Amino acid sequence: MNEKTLHLVSLGCTKNLVDSEVMLGRLSDYKIVDTPEGADVIIVNTCGFIDAAKEESINTILNLHEERKEDSLLVMSGCLSERYKSDLQKELKEVDIFTGVGDYDKIDELIELKKSNYSSEVFLADETNERVITGSNYHAYIKIAEGCNQACSFCAIPHFKGKLHSRTLSSVVKEIASLVDRGFWDFSFVSQDSSSYGMDMGLKDGLVDLIDAVEKIEGVKSARILYLYPSTTTFELIDKIAESKVFQTYYDMPIQHCDDDMLRTMKRGFGEVKTKELLDHMKSKEDAFIRTTFIAGHPGESEESFKELCEFTKEFVFDRVNVFSYSNEEETSAFDMEQIPQKIIDKRAKMLGDIVNETTLTSLSKMVGKDIDIVIDNVSEEHEYLLSARPLSWAVEVDGELLVNDTSDLTIEFGKVYKAKITELAGSQLLATLVEKYEPII
Repeated sequence: MNEKTLHLVSLGCTKNLVDSEVMLGRLSDYKIVDTPEGADVIIVNTCGFIDAAKEESINTILNLHEERKEDSLLVMSGCLSERYKSDLQKELKEVDIFTGVGDYDKIDELIELKKSNYSSEVFLADETNERVITGSNYHAYIKIAEGCNQACSFCAIPHFKGKLHSRTLSSVVKEIASLVDRGFWDFSFVSQDSSSYGMDMGLKDGLVDLIDAVEKIEGVKSARILYLYPSTTTFELIDKIAESKVFQTYYDMPIQHCDDDMLRTMKRGFGEVKTKELLDHMKSKEDAFIRTTFIAGHPGESEESFKELCEFTKEFVFDRVNVFSYSNEEETSAFDMEQIPQKIIDKRAKMLGDIVNETTLTSLSKMVGKDIDIVIDNVSEEHEYLLSARPLSWAVEVDGELLVNDTSDLTIEFGKVYKAKITELAGSQLLATLVEKYEPII
């Protein structure tokens, strides 16, 4: 009997990736193939957050349909499939099985029955779900909650993901302990609004409790928390992260804007003064790394408020910033507001992006001459004599890489930690020399 084959494409955020890894765990008897042509089953875990993501999801489906072999099954899962389930089932005849955000742990059954299904509840992975961790032999994402209680004017996620639903601390701890047993030692904690973690379970500051619990797990050497929300991020949490010997002093807090009127229009629930106080407190921490996100061209953004955002971005010098052009989404309160012309939105996004490119270079240049801990991931795609590495203080993939161009004749093992000296910034690329290799982490 021929072995069954699977080709899976995971689009969008790292939260989606965790769900994709659960599906891979459920389909562990399939052989994973890199191309769709030879696959018996093709799964696309879609993103439905903004127009660009929706377009990417649909185009991916159509392209895979063109490349698939006869009698294969094409499965569409995830946020886009959930958000537009009725329309997509009518229009996308190329897809054989539709499912949304509730059936990741039943994907094997749906494929076996060749049946579409949309569960009424959003799936949240826990320690009982076997996952196939992708892309790393030492790092894993841990999803700590689903849904969101915020009411941001531009975001449709609560409409199809529902209210905040947190995992118990014991569930999180059990999953991490299991992954440590499998050789993983670096973890990134993710959810829609991580700083609200545990509020639905009565925890006052759930992330503080989570940090305490994770620090007690033997074998966890490095961790970071992604997606903090301003009004649910406390000074105590900022201090706790900075004081932790396990968690990196890493603050990822998408503020979206800095102008008071715009924050009110965006329904961000926190004003300019308090937001900047939080950021200043983060910046006061030794070796703090601060990432944020801005939206350019949201309805109501005047030239003055955009100018204020630009000036603040230049002044503060974030370590990393994602800039998004405003996308007008159904089921959001901004949908019916007077829209800014697309030409102006694009112009503002480019202007802000140019500033961010400069501030990122400023952040990178401050690292030159420092000795830091890095983990070597692979041979660089740039050149076979260069190694692709990541400072442990950076998040996986989103914060970039540095290149090791001098190994000092040390034995190289991928997924291991080395001390390195940053020697120069070549264009926008940091170069490093290895200084020493640490004892094996696990």
